[in-house]
Amino acid sequence: MKLEELKNKTKDAVDYLVQSLESGHSEVLTQYLGAMARFHTYSFGNIMLIARQKPDASNVAGIRTWNSLGRFVKRGERGILILAPMVGYRRSRQREIATEIETDNAADERKPEAQLVGFRAVYVFDITQTEGKELPTLTEMQGEVGGYRERLTEFVQSQGVELKYSERIAPAKGLSHGGKITLLTGMQPAEEFSTLVHEIAHEMLHRGDRRTLTTKQVRETEAEAVAFVVSRAVGLETGTSSADYIQLWHGDANLLRESLEIVQQTAAVILAGITPKPEVAEEPGSSPESNAASFAPPPMAESVAVEEIAF
Repeated sequence: MKLEELKNKTKDAVDYLVQSLESGHSEVLTQYLGAMARFHTYSFGNIMLIARQKPDASNVAGIRTWNSLGRFVKRGERGILILAPMVGYRRSRQREIATEIETDNAADERKPEAQLVGFRAVYVFDITQTEGKELPTLTEMQGEVGGYRERLTEFVQSQGVELKYSERIAPAKGLSHGGKITLLTGMQPAEEFSTLVHEIAHEMLHRGDRRTLTTKQVRETEAEAVAFVVSRAVGLETGTSSADYIQLWHGDANLLRESLEIVQQTAAVILAGITPKPEVAEEPGSSPESNAASFAPPPMAESVAVEEIAF
């Protein structure tokens, strides 16, 4: 499949979202935001491709990865097309000269440089399309915030943002005001978590040039979309006003694409900062690396082996 065809498929996925919401099917946006929550380490383009082809996908990997985990794709299942990078190796003119002039580090200078040369189509399958051994579960939220609230607080502080609580901001649940976030006291843990994500999203997205380029309605919707993605990713069931997202953009697919991509990137940064690293008990005579491999979830699409091309 040609690169232009792959680009068109990603564009078609965004256009489908726009058209669906214009025709009143706002649940399509919820499906896309849900895909961002489940696949927050994926590129924006691959999230759109997965959500368009299989909106209910929850855990995808290639055939070889599933096989290595003791699971096998069911007969007749169709793969989900995504993009994987291709890396080529080029010897620069400087390195060619190094082969003619012997120096202490000539061997290192002769090593070819790795370069991204393009993308290729690959197919992954959702766990529901496979059968075999059960996968190990690292964390099950079931509506409880658990340690994520404390880790989110630490993440907020790591961004140089001061966090405090007050009853005086009622009826507002949270306020962000340039390096400071105030939360309403007495909220339930899940509600506090979602509100804090909403406010830190404002701090990350809307305190620079972007604030002057967007309306208040757009900023609130972007922050709410980030809160939806992060909360859903950690296992919380939450409502969101983002279902009518498209109304802010008047059907403009390019503006919608830009905003959704910003939402995805911001949510991914927050999730990377609050996701706990699994603790692996080391057995006698085994290395930490060998134990860690058995507890790792299936690698994401971008982590599949890239195709190497020498040129």
